[in-house]
Amino acid sequence: MSGVAVVLDAPGRHRLVRHEPREPGPGEALVRVHAVGICGSDREVYQGSRPAAYVRYPVTPGHEWSGTVDRVGDGVPAGLVGRKAVGEGFRNCQVCARCHAGETTLCTAGYAETGFTEPGAMAATLTLPARLLHPLPDDADLGAAALLEPAACVAAAALKADARPGERVAVVGTGTLGMLAVRFLAAASPAELLVVGVDRRRAPLAERFGATGFRTTDQPLPADFDVVVEAAGSPDAAGVAAGLLRRGGRLVLTGLPAPGGGGLDPADLVLRQLEVRTVFGAPPHAWAHAVRMFAAGLLDPLPLVTHELPLAEFPHAIDLVGSGDPGVGKVLLRP
Repeated sequence: MSGVAVVLDAPGRHRLVRHEPREPGPGEALVRVHAVGICGSDREVYQGSRPAAYVRYPVTPGHEWSGTVDRVGDGVPAGLVGRKAVGEGFRNCQVCARCHAGETTLCTAGYAETGFTEPGAMAATLTLPARLLHPLPDDADLGAAALLEPAACVAAAALKADARPGERVAVVGTGTLGMLAVRFLAAASPAELLVVGVDRRRAPLAERFGATGFRTTDQPLPADFDVVVEAAGSPDAAGVAAGLLRRGGRLVLTGLPAPGGGGLDPADLVLRQLEVRTVFGAPPHAWAHAVRMFAAGLLDPLPLVTHELPLAEFPHAIDLVGSGDPGVGKVLLRP
């Protein structure tokens, strides 16, 4: 089961190499990769703009993936073999206080994540700790399932937002994370679910995912929402999101903007008594929430996929993701 893999030796330098599967050791599983998604963080790794503490070259990227378990090591249930699955990326230690509290993305042993510091899924196979796997139904669409990693991150945001039925909710951002946030928040039965973006052409897709309204950032925006989830990652997005809230409202930030732009005003946060939470990655309970919604048919990310390319077209895929073309949604590579 050989094949090829993408290796980034350094920013802007990649190779296609022959891939040989790494046999699973005790507690591990080997997965045949079906599809792997590309997001902004993969582009950062390629360009060299990801913070140094969160990447280690050379690396095979790919943290958004789906596949089928091919074989397992000692101590892993044999019943996993043949199962469709997705997997968590954070390689947590399992023994520190944060891990015991279920906050695996805050593991005090240090940062380690598939596709950034550990070999990722832009290869024919991926070997990882079996405890990170989330099995899927036998009839699951593995193309759609490749988006369950961003869905899990959004699920973490939705759980922190704690939107309640009848509340007024807004999402800032119309990319993959923004649309997935709309779907999760719509499940909470809000009285209103507004999406704010820069391109009105995204409005029909937002409505398809559950939005009740759409406004562009150059329109007058209300300031009376109970909950706002920011999923844009642009320099001004946090400020726009905070401006939508009523006094005492709840704000969840998921984007990692580049320096510059308007940020949050601490005085405004205090005077309006805003509650601010943040998300970086997804802990196990958020993964379970996303997989449960997907398995129940309540979450279908497939409409977000606009391009599927072979692994050899990795550079083209990176260019597509950074093109700014509103017609480019989620790009998948097929090993």
